[in-house]
Amino acid sequence: MHIRASHILVENKHEAEDLQRKIKEGVAFAELAKKHSQCPSKQQGGDLGSFSKGQMVAEFEAAAFALDVQEISAPVRTAFGYHLILRTE
Repeated sequence: MHIRASHILVENKHEAEDLQRKIKEGVAFAELAKKHSQCPSKQQGGDLGSFSKGQMVAEFEAAAFALDVQEISAPVRTAFGYHLILRTE
């Protein structure tokens, strides 16, 4: 099974929580990704494309596959930092 997701990667949990609040207030996920994400995917608004199980780090993968389409995760901690994940497909 493949899914498609976007993410915003930041260094600290409080940054992720602040961005999560902005999304709930109506700021576009892609706009925040372009401005704040530390991942090269920020150029595409955080879009990571399609992936299947086994391609992402375990914590990220578990959170991404648990989401419904158009649902955004709570901050997810990995070795890279904190992610907000938006499942798009």
